[in-house]
Amino acid sequence: MSIKKEIQRRRTFGIISHPDAGKTTLTEKLLLFGGAIQVAGAVKSNKIKKGATSDFMEIERQRGISVATSVMGFEYEGYKVNILDTPGHKDFAEDTYRTLTAVDSVIIVIDAAKGVEAQTRKLMEVCRMRRTPVIVFINKMDRPALDPFELLDDVEKELEIEVCPLSWPISNGPDFRGVFNIYEQKLNLFTSEDKQRLGSSREITDIFSGEADKFIQPHATTLKEDLELASGGYPAFERNDYLSATLAPVFFGSALNNFGVQDLLDCFLDIAPSPGNTVAHERTVNSGEERFTGFVFKIHANMDPNHRDRLAFVKVCSGAFERNKAYFHSRSGKTLKFSSPTAFMAEKKSIVDKAWPGDIIGLHDTGNFKIGDTLTEGEKLNFKGIPSFSPEFFRYVENADPLKFKQLAKGLDHLMDEGVAQLFINQANGRKIIGTVGPLQFDVIQFRLQHEYGASCRYELLNLYKACWMESFSKAQLEDFKMRKIHNMAYDKQGRDVFLAESAYALQMAREKFPNIKFHFISEY
Repeated sequence: MSIKKEIQRRRTFGIISHPDAGKTTLTEKLLLFGGAIQVAGAVKSNKIKKGATSDFMEIERQRGISVATSVMGFEYEGYKVNILDTPGHKDFAEDTYRTLTAVDSVIIVIDAAKGVEAQTRKLMEVCRMRRTPVIVFINKMDRPALDPFELLDDVEKELEIEVCPLSWPISNGPDFRGVFNIYEQKLNLFTSEDKQRLGSSREITDIFSGEADKFIQPHATTLKEDLELASGGYPAFERNDYLSATLAPVFFGSALNNFGVQDLLDCFLDIAPSPGNTVAHERTVNSGEERFTGFVFKIHANMDPNHRDRLAFVKVCSGAFERNKAYFHSRSGKTLKFSSPTAFMAEKKSIVDKAWPGDIIGLHDTGNFKIGDTLTEGEKLNFKGIPSFSPEFFRYVENADPLKFKQLAKGLDHLMDEGVAQLFINQANGRKIIGTVGPLQFDVIQFRLQHEYGASCRYELLNLYKACWMESFSKAQLEDFKMRKIHNMAYDKQGRDVFLAESAYALQMAREKFPNIKFHFISEY
C-alpha cells in the first residue's frame, strides 16, 4: 500500500475533558465498538472485574483517575485508529498539553449535568491555538441533564466556537431512550441490559413518518419539535468548517450505556482529518514526504515494572519508520537503531516492523531521549511547540531511607525525564527541589518512587511564586544578578539557570532593577 493510502486511512486523535466527565469510559467503549477489546472496563472497577484499559498504572486503578496519557491503536473497517486518552485533572495538564502536539484532531467530552467546566475551557484554548479540529461528545445523558439547547449554547459561549448538532437525545435521565443520528438520518434505540457489552439497535430512517413513535413515546412529539428547531437554529454541517476548527460537531449519548458511541465513531472516521503537516523551526514537514521524520512527545518509565523498561513515545510525522533501520538523532548528532519498536494498547505492546505518518510508536530508551527530540533520515530538524511550563507548587525532596539513596536518585531522574514534574538543584546549598503544576503530582511521585523503585522520600514545604528561565544580552548584568540572588538561583535538569521568585513582587523588582534580563515562564524542551 502506498504512503498516500496509508495516510488517508489513519485517524490519530486525543480525548480531553474536565475530570469525571467520562473520558476514559468513552475510550473504553470506542475500543469495544472498534473490536479492540471484548469487554469494556470501568474506571473504578469495584463490581466490574475488569479495569479500564487506558488506566494501566496502579495509582490510576486505586484512585479512579487518569494520571498519564495512554496510547491505544487498532484497526476498524479499513481505518487505523490511534487514540490518546489524556489526564483530565488540572494537576496533570502538562502531559495533556504535550499530547495535543501529537494529534490531528480532538474529541472533547462534556458532562451533560454540568456543562462546560474550567479545565475544558483551558484545553480548548490549546486546541484553538493549534487550530486543531474538535468534536464534542455530551456524555451522561442517562442521568438527569441540562436541556440540549442549553448545553449547545453553553458549548458555543464557553468554548468560543460555532456548534452543529449531528445527533439528538431522546429525553434524559431514567427516561433516556437513545439518540437520533442527524448525520446519517437514523434512529438508534439501544436495549442492552448488560452495560459493558454491545447492545442491539433498531434503525428507523424517517423520524417524521410516525413509524418510530411507538418506540419513543411519550417523547415523539418533543423530539420532532427539537429537531426542527435545531435545523433552523444551527448551521448545516460543512466538513471544511470543521477541519479549519471554526465549527464543532456535537453528539449526545451515554458512554457507560453505549448510547451514541457508535454514531460518534462512524461519523468521526468519516469526517476527521488524516495526518497533515508538522511545523519545524527549519521548515514545514509534509506527511506525504518519502523520508522519515518523527518527534518524541512523551517518555514513560516502568510501563512494565517487571522489566524496568523506559519508552519514548514517537509520533511519525512523515515517511515510514522501519525496524532495524538507522536514524539520525538531531539533538545529539548520533545515529540510532531500534530492534524492537512497539505499537501500543495502553500498557500492552507488540513489535512493529513498519509505522506510517500518524502512528505512535514506542522506542526502548536507555537515556538517549528527551521530550521534544527529533528523529530523521539525516536532516537536522527541530519540531516546534513542546513546552515546559513554570511550576506553581514547590517542595524540597529528601531521602527518607539512607540505604536507598541510589534508588531515589534513579527514580527521580527517570520520573523527571517523563515531564511529570521538574527537578531543580539549589545553587547555594545543593538541595533538590521538585516543582509541579498541581499538588496531586507530589502524591503520584511519592507513590511511584515507593512502588516502582523501592525508594521512599519526604517533602518539605517551600513557598515560591514561580520558577523563571532567564536570558540576557548583558553577561555582566546576568552575573551580577546571579551573585546577588544566589539563594534563589537553581539549575534545571538541563543545567540552565533558573530564578526561583518568592513572590510576584520579588519578580517585578527583579525585572525593574535588571532590565537587560528577560524572565520566561515557559521553557521549550
